[in-house]
Amino acid sequence: MRKALLLYNPRSGRRRGRRVADVEAAAKVLRSAKVEVLVAATRGPSDATEQVKHAIGEGFDTIFACGGDGTVHDALQGLVGTEAALGIIPLGTANSLAHDLGSPLSPAGAAQAFLRGKPRKVAVGHVEYLDLNGQPSSRYFALIVGIGADAHLFYKLNPLAKRHLGMMAYYVKATRLWLTHPMEHFKVEIGDNDGMDHVDVSQLLAVRIRDFGGILRELAPGASIDRNDLRLVLFQTRSRISYLRYITRGLLGTQWKVPGIELRHSVGANCETLLAASGNGKRRILIEADGELIGTLPAKISVVPDALTILMPQ
Repeated sequence: MRKALLLYNPRSGRRRGRRVADVEAAAKVLRSAKVEVLVAATRGPSDATEQVKHAIGEGFDTIFACGGDGTVHDALQGLVGTEAALGIIPLGTANSLAHDLGSPLSPAGAAQAFLRGKPRKVAVGHVEYLDLNGQPSSRYFALIVGIGADAHLFYKLNPLAKRHLGMMAYYVKATRLWLTHPMEHFKVEIGDNDGMDHVDVSQLLAVRIRDFGGILRELAPGASIDRNDLRLVLFQTRSRISYLRYITRGLLGTQWKVPGIELRHSVGANCETLLAASGNGKRRILIEADGELIGTLPAKISVVPDALTILMPQ
């Protein structure tokens, strides 16, 4: 590491009043190791991608996403396919990727751990979809794509509540959705070594990491950032009790099976609305990537091997 950009989101997380001080604490650690450091605030998701690309063009070999999973997601769009490495200073609400990598959660501690860490090539997910204006679009993702009720959570989540209540805002809204959200089925075509399979589901999760931290913890047993595939969680049920049992399983760290919920490894999945769900009066089936609402079905999810260089903390 010779030249690092610390890109921070001034709107992310609950410690916004200390954001600059937190980022500077990380920068101080890097500068003490003779790393040339530039600190810059993100101006928005699309601007963050351009900021990353510009920095790489200027010779920066490491990009630190200083924020939460949304900041990581925005930086990822400019990093995929380059030789620059991604590091993480966890300053957001969930910090799921930092949990999975085993990074210290303090800014200075994380900077020190990544300073001693080693770069590793990993796969990333890729999703093609319709944006909220109905136009074709695509994004890379590092953690998860969710289609169904969990994406509706991010659609309904109040940013002000998230800012003040942190993860509690997620839990409160998730509980309300669990009680009231209609579980509409959609079609999933799954590709694996045995060919193609078709299932109807009310929720799909395509997961790339093992440990999300917090109440979710091991959301999809068998998922790993070191694998070149996705761990699919297929909710082939509308049972709210089954949804609750599955989340409870993750919270308690048990491996029991929940009827109507299946896990599979897969290299990809194609998702479409059922004809009955696309008629007049039916709500759109939403998609989130790394905790960011991005669009609606139809969607194509795949994996891009060796697409990202990520710093693994020591």
